[in-house]
Amino acid sequence: MAISKSVNNNKKHHHHHHHQCYISVPSEIINSLSSNSLQSLLLSPKKSAASASKTRSKVLKNPTTWFLFLFLCGFFLMLKMWYNFDPFSPNPCGIITQKDSSGLISNGVSISQIKTEEKDEEMNGFWKQPDGFGYRPCLDFSQDYKKSSVEILKDRTKYLVVVVSGGINQQRNQIVDAVVIARILGAALVVPILQVNVIWGDESEFSDIFDVDHFKEALADDVRIISSLPSNHLMSRPVEEKHTPLHVSPQWIRSRYLKRMKREGVLLLRGLDSRLSKDLPSDLQKLRCKVAFHALRFAPPIRELGNKLTERMRSKGPYLALHLRMEKDVWVRTGCLPGLSREYDEIIHNERKRHPELLTSRSNMTYHDRKLAGLCPLNALEVTRLLKALGVPKTGRIFWAGGNPLGGPDTLLPLVREFPHFYNKEDLGLAEELEPFADKASIMAAIDYIVSENSDVFMASHGGNMGHAIQGHRAYAGHKKTITPNKRQMLSYFLNTSLHESEFNKIILGLHRDSMGQPELRTSKAGRDVTKFPIPECMRNDSSY
Repeated sequence: MAISKSVNNNKKHHHHHHHQCYISVPSEIINSLSSNSLQSLLLSPKKSAASASKTRSKVLKNPTTWFLFLFLCGFFLMLKMWYNFDPFSPNPCGIITQKDSSGLISNGVSISQIKTEEKDEEMNGFWKQPDGFGYRPCLDFSQDYKKSSVEILKDRTKYLVVVVSGGINQQRNQIVDAVVIARILGAALVVPILQVNVIWGDESEFSDIFDVDHFKEALADDVRIISSLPSNHLMSRPVEEKHTPLHVSPQWIRSRYLKRMKREGVLLLRGLDSRLSKDLPSDLQKLRCKVAFHALRFAPPIRELGNKLTERMRSKGPYLALHLRMEKDVWVRTGCLPGLSREYDEIIHNERKRHPELLTSRSNMTYHDRKLAGLCPLNALEVTRLLKALGVPKTGRIFWAGGNPLGGPDTLLPLVREFPHFYNKEDLGLAEELEPFADKASIMAAIDYIVSENSDVFMASHGGNMGHAIQGHRAYAGHKKTITPNKRQMLSYFLNTSLHESEFNKIILGLHRDSMGQPELRTSKAGRDVTKFPIPECMRNDSSY
């Protein structure tokens, strides 16, 4: 449910009429005021106008009064400059402490730095950002959560070992849930083990991709994270759970694992993908945000290269990041056809016939039905028409992320012809910069993530873990423009060849007015992931109070 600006403004206006703000002044300053100055603050309105005027004159001439006035002005100005502090804001919520402030939106260039460097004239039209309605990060954990943290962090009897699988963004989701499960069980979490990716042959470990020290430090108040099991547990055989159902509750986890964990000391979990419910108590939802947006920071070499490529994209103005999902395995898994030629359609059809287990869902639907239902990735021609309709200038710079598309570079020709400033990491990076990561699919995906996260506008041609993760990250960063293609409604117009281009563009633009990254409440649809829709658990604005 997109949030109405008028409703927010009305709430905010109403709130300010009833909110009182008290300013605390040090007692030394109060004592230094003369009795006349204090008396002037207590004058009754029944006093004569002459008396009041005379007293006001004395106050205005008193140097101590002027000193106090200048002191307060300077004090609040200093706070405003240093901390972006607004003394009259009713939002006391803050999560950025000295300990973990460096983790906020930490994978690339800081958001404030980006915004101060942008020229106003460049940010109009297509580049204009949505109204974030004042929402900002707010992880205000309850007092009960903080009290229970003391015992949880002291515990030395329970240890959780997790093995996470899949691509990097699938692994990120499982790591987030692993931390939350460790918290639910009151156990220490051993730094997660990344299963070797059989598709890409990537043997990267956690420390190759993520900043381990930062991960531990950022979560130091929530879960004890250790690099390896203590020596007295190394020889013990952990209890292994292989069949956790989907979307289990914290109560299920405690009832299933806690006794065994206390008895054996170590619990081993595999395949955590979608095992933990998306609807958790408020504190655990906030913890999920803290892990996703603060603790999981990429390792320094990855951040360094990602930031370099970001700067190269940004050097000549704003840019769009486009996550293209046109790899062979994507077409096979979605049950869709690339539409390139009969030859390529046949390749996908035969692959799916040999491996029917790869099809993710709805096997009873035809390709045409899937397409009209919005379940298929957009191909290059469809992406080109969509971007033109949305107003991307021909001179616009586009960074495209993703694996090599089926059909090779020629598949992207419709995009390149329409938008010649079209780059990926191989175009932007020097050979010696990329060479150390050449055989590391997860690290190459992490570089794509950083450049996409930092873009002025982001769009994915199909959903998926990376698109969802970046959408949530950009929402948490202040609702940076993120376009969600309205495939279900727009594809019938793509098939209508009688529509004039100007009419087509007008219709497509209309269908996407509310799909540009505006604040959207997670509660509008049960089961939505809080790391994709961080409102209301992880973000607040003035009207939330």
